Amino acid sequence: MFFVDEVLPGAGVDSLWRKSQESCCESVSCVYRLHYPEALEQKLQVTGVSWNSTGSVVGCSYGRFDSGDWSIEKSFVCTWNLDRRGLNPQYPDVVLDVPSSVMCLAFHPSQPSLLAGGLYSGEVLVWDTSKTDDSLISRTGMTSDSHMDAVYQVSWLSDLSRSHHFQILSVSTDGKILVWQLEGEGHLTLINGFALIAQQIPRNTKVNKHSRGDAALGVTSLSTSKFDPSLFIIGMEGGHVLKCSASVEKTALSKDPCSVLLKAPAQFTYFPHGGPVHCVDCSPFHRNLFLSAGTDGQIHLYSMLQAKPLLLLQLSHKYLFSVCWSPVRPLLFAAASGEGEVLLFDLGKSSQQPAVAIQQNPEQKPVYCLEFNKKQTHLLAAGDASGMVKIWQLSSEFTEEGPREMRHLEQLANEVTD
Repeated sequence: MFFVDEVLPGAGVDSLWRKSQESCCESVSCVYRLHYPEALEQKLQVTGVSWNSTGSVVGCSYGRFDSGDWSIEKSFVCTWNLDRRGLNPQYPDVVLDVPSSVMCLAFHPSQPSLLAGGLYSGEVLVWDTSKTDDSLISRTGMTSDSHMDAVYQVSWLSDLSRSHHFQILSVSTDGKILVWQLEGEGHLTLINGFALIAQQIPRNTKVNKHSRGDAALGVTSLSTSKFDPSLFIIGMEGGHVLKCSASVEKTALSKDPCSVLLKAPAQFTYFPHGGPVHCVDCSPFHRNLFLSAGTDGQIHLYSMLQAKPLLLLQLSHKYLFSVCWSPVRPLLFAAASGEGEVLLFDLGKSSQQPAVAIQQNPEQKPVYCLEFNKKQTHLLAAGDASGMVKIWQLSSEFTEEGPREMRHLEQLANEVTD
């Protein structure tokens, strides 16, 4: 198992950045700087980025992760078509006005104009950006079925009962994971749900040490297995990382009123982070591997089969807000830091330091979100606290799989930590 004894960013990554600056300029370059002037005037932050199914359109959500009255402050969702002639980086193709801070968003996997977003108010909204008059086509509303706290992630799930149909999954710090069906115009219908209750968490953790047995535990992030759609990993406010199953029958001991029977999905717990987990991501190349990133400045690489991480990287004196696997390189992943950097890791070269550390903004404001483009795989989008979305172009070094890469990944997954 690989452990890093010294902190790399802060003082560490500053020196790493100086060493790698020359190679960084050759292997990574910024091709677009996108922003919406009105959002910058309000000092809003980019809370989420997403590529549409064609890979030509990038969307971003504006909101806040810092202080302010998020619930009543007007916010925006913006999209840019990078293939459009006459692209204006300061003038989005689509601007959606939203009455509350937007905390996350996700484009539909196959319909390029459908976009889902989660709000600070607890609502989930769906827009059709091809509609010029009224793009908002569906919403959860504020009912007993809605989240009672901010929605920090939305994603589209394949409907196992109907091919080519998708449902929307939302997670919130109210401890609920809800599944919504897009039915007709105007309303999202709750069809399934889960609740994380302290006493129903597996006993190989101390998650309930300071919690009442019936206390809800806040969920901050989720990733579904690319190999088993009924399996998902969640990150929590308390730093805990859990493996969950959507096929469970066990009823959650939740006291909140709900139109569907909420279930208790937790199956297994992993070695925790030292603070809230901002992001988890399952590997698209190996069924047992996933990454997590948290406010302790660490990235953990886990095998789903072992409680202790295979790899633990201490990367920042501040928070890590996002981590995601490359869609084309099995050993490559990217992370977003609270010190304004986008870090690219190539586990084939080093398990202890980034291959490249990119300074996203000169003020070193936090990078909150990033996403690889699955269609145009040389592009990586990153959004930050200054309100800017930067599109980074990656060289072939980061987009072409090496000859022994899958074998190396398999060896890493088979490491024994216990």
